[in-house]
Amino acid sequence: MLPPLRSLKLITAISLLTALLAACSEEAAPSQSVTQSTQPPAAVAMETEQQLIERALGIHERVITLDTHADINTSNFTPDNNYTSDLDTQVNLPKMEQGGLDVAWFIVYTGQSTLDSEGYAAAYANAIDKFDAIHRLAEEIAPDQIEIAYNSDDVRRITAGGKKVAMIGVENAYPVGLDMSNIKDFQERGGRYMSLAHNGHSQFSDSNTGERDQVWLHNGLSGMGKEAIAEMNRWGIMIDVSHPSKEAIMQMLDLTRAPLIASHSSARALSEHSRNLDDEQLLRIKENGGVVQTVAFGSYLNADKNTAHREALDNLIGTIAASLGVEVLSFPEINALSETERMIYRSRMDEINALAEPRIQAEVDSIAPPVGVSDLVDHIDYMVDLIGLEHVGISSDFDGGGGISGWNDASETSNVTIELVRRGYTEEQIGMLWSGNLLRVLDDVQRIAAEIQAE
Repeated sequence: MLPPLRSLKLITAISLLTALLAACSEEAAPSQSVTQSTQPPAAVAMETEQQLIERALGIHERVITLDTHADINTSNFTPDNNYTSDLDTQVNLPKMEQGGLDVAWFIVYTGQSTLDSEGYAAAYANAIDKFDAIHRLAEEIAPDQIEIAYNSDDVRRITAGGKKVAMIGVENAYPVGLDMSNIKDFQERGGRYMSLAHNGHSQFSDSNTGERDQVWLHNGLSGMGKEAIAEMNRWGIMIDVSHPSKEAIMQMLDLTRAPLIASHSSARALSEHSRNLDDEQLLRIKENGGVVQTVAFGSYLNADKNTAHREALDNLIGTIAASLGVEVLSFPEINALSETERMIYRSRMDEINALAEPRIQAEVDSIAPPVGVSDLVDHIDYMVDLIGLEHVGISSDFDGGGGISGWNDASETSNVTIELVRRGYTEEQIGMLWSGNLLRVLDDVQRIAAEIQAE
């Protein structure tokens, strides 16, 4: 049995307090479209930091915390190796319990490959393997600890019963292949959102990665992509715009009859990256009634800061490696090694990383601070101010490249709430950001699907 959430989170929060205070010295009370004021009463304004943390942890316990993007490896969903243990993953049940993360959207991700029968078959097999793994965890391995939710009522019922919640998102519709009936099949397997592309153009949609070379396959959506929008509306699957191209996203907004989401994106005005959304897109999503799940991904939150930190860390690693006579290899060079050589190399790099760990704060972070929770909440503030609090949420992209200083795995989830409280957000608003807004969109999408099916 893990210790109570409040006492455990207080320990982790206090250990990060100094760093958070330094990063968050400039307080900004975001403008809201809800009626409750963000300005704290005088008594709250006078509270100590420990009192603020305790108040934030109380809020964190009471609201439903929901992260819309956690990637998975199905090797971690077996009877002997699974999320009931504190694996070397950013998300698992012990870490969710420790950090007070109630709902994790586990992702059926498929990388983009060839647009042919062989590619579609392999993609479909990959998707089904991941669907099956998520069901196996919740229905066979740990049904007493976690349950799959299919709608917002399920989320509230499961959390009220003391269990964690799994939900399922589909990242890349590539596995649908050319058989549109697979969209309904994925919905029946529990998929509640789906993106039409990932990194690389799919049969449905151009990807944001086309910005690298300005080479496009469809100039937005293909004919099948437009049909897929209608099918997702019909079967109650939220449309996820986090990876498609801007032109594809704008076409989705023109075509959809239901609100859509960005499951893990941030504001392009604050960090230039094709995976982020510019103000025109954000305002269209507001008009559509959708929600943008701000993502804890370093290069999406502050590209320059992330690059400077990465370079300083690489310099430290390189210095240690050179002193041991080890050459640091690039990813292509690592992939070119034999399996045995790769294992030896990774073992040496583990040793080097262990030697670097005690030196990082003094030799890296003090010179080039890492992207952290304050940067994440800067994006939340920006989007709340631009499009309204009702259209903003929170995501991590854990186990898929996400994670920042202060929220680097699910055990540190409460630090996001602490920073939101520090910025002046109320309990009602924090509940909306963590889950209320996303679940509202899910309700709307499912309601509209029922109306379409009744036509």
